[in-house]
Amino acid sequence: MIVTAARTAGSPGDREGLTLFAVAKDAKGLAVDNVALVDSSKAARLIFDNVSLDADAVIGEVDNGWQPLSRALAVGGAGAAAELVGVASGAAALTLDYLKQRKQFGKFIGEFQALQHRAAHLYAEIEIARAAAFKAAQLLDSGDEPAELYVSVAKAKAADVASLAVREGVQMHGGIGMTDEHDIGLFMKREAVLGELFGDVYYHREQVARLSGY
Repeated sequence: MIVTAARTAGSPGDREGLTLFAVAKDAKGLAVDNVALVDSSKAARLIFDNVSLDADAVIGEVDNGWQPLSRALAVGGAGAAAELVGVASGAAALTLDYLKQRKQFGKFIGEFQALQHRAAHLYAEIEIARAAAFKAAQLLDSGDEPAELYVSVAKAKAADVASLAVREGVQMHGGIGMTDEHDIGLFMKREAVLGELFGDVYYHREQVARLSGY
């Protein structure tokens, strides 16, 4: 079954008038185009062409699908933020290990102060993103009102930091970091997908501003 949101009343952009439906994958008029994303994860394009459903397909109440849908999107956003923190941490760990092994001019490159500063900055940013992801999950679990705001804070911060981590990782690995065979590229590809999932960094920054009254 595919959970599908459709407008049954109101105007585009309204939160009221959305209804959730459970649509069978083999429903007449539904075409599923399976695709592989840049990180080799799976996705699909769904094309609805006069798909007919009966009343049993309705999830919850007609015209009141926004609340469960927004909850699901918030949980998805918090999950994506948590995984982005993991991507950033993994990329940073791989990079720090490389700094301790690669030698240049007779010294480990991790001994150069410029790279130490960049590594320290990255560590601090990852810990801030981790704290934001934990806070978003905590507020979702407790059902507190600021949960929506903190999910956007976490997603925006984690996406920004993960992007920094993979870019720093590629740069500090030097030429080998540009090769598709090196593992740092796997982190970069996963970050590219997760950064867009459930809203990119710019969307969530706008959400933070809106929910904060700006």
